[in-house]
Amino acid sequence: MAADIGGFEDPSAEVLADAAAAFGLLASSARLHIMWALAQGESDVTHLAERVGGALPAVSQHLTKLKLAGLVRARREGRRQVYFVDDPDIVTVVRVMLGQLAARAEETSAPVRRLRGTGV
Repeated sequence: MAADIGGFEDPSAEVLADAAAAFGLLASSARLHIMWALAQGESDVTHLAERVGGALPAVSQHLTKLKLAGLVRARREGRRQVYFVDDPDIVTVVRVMLGQLAARAEETSAPVRRLRGTGV
């Protein structure tokens, strides 16, 4: 039986396993960068590779993994595949996670920049 703490019931073992698998895929900085880029809008593999600074075959492999996990979808436009994130909740998770970490990094480095700028 799932515990009910603070009005929320614990997720099932299956849901936890699925979430761990999804987070495991996002543990790769390359895949996370791809997800961030796709959260901003759809793209084909060539433009994604240019944007994230990865080799085309590597980005293609990352996209295949993300697609198999259901985090990314694709549609054909002529001869190219256009990739996109179809789930707004995944987009939110990626944006919140990276936004929070970027804000913390900025807060941590802000005093150092001020000290350098003041001659101290």
